Amino acid sequence: MSDRGKRYTGGCLCGALRYEADGEPLFTGHCYCDDCRKASGSGFVPFMGFPSSAVRFSGQTRKFVSKAARGGDAVRNSCPVCGSLVFGGEIGKHDSFTIYAGSLDDPSFFSPKIAIFARNRPPWAVIPPNLTVYDAMPS
Repeated sequence: MSDRGKRYTGGCLCGALRYEADGEPLFTGHCYCDDCRKASGSGFVPFMGFPSSAVRFSGQTRKFVSKAARGGDAVRNSCPVCGSLVFGGEIGKHDSFTIYAGSLDDPSFFSPKIAIFARNRPPWAVIPPNLTVYDAMPS
C-alpha cells in the first residue's frame, strides 16, 4: 500500500509491460464505442482513469493512434512482445492515463461506475446494473 492509499498494479500477459497507479481512480467504467470494441476484441473495454502523476510504467510499449470521438487523438498502448492492450494515453504528453481494467493484477479492485457510448453496444454486451449510462461521451 502506498502513502496515498490504494495501489493498483498490473500489466500485459507476458509481464514485459507493467504499471503501478497510486490512489483512487478519477473515473471507472465500461466503454462500448466501436474503437474500444475492435481494439479489445470484446463487447466493451473496462477502464480506470488516473492522473499521469499517479502512474508509473516499466517496459516498452507499442503505440497505436486513431481519431477520438471528440476529434483529437486516441492513443492506445500495448505490449510489443505479447500484444496485450494495457493503457491509453501518451507518456510524457498527456495529463492522465486510462488503465484497461483487464490488465489489473487484482481484478477485484475494479468497480465500474459509468457506461459510455452505450448507443454502440451490441445486444449481447450486457450493461451491469447500477451504472450511470451515457449514449456517447459525457461532458
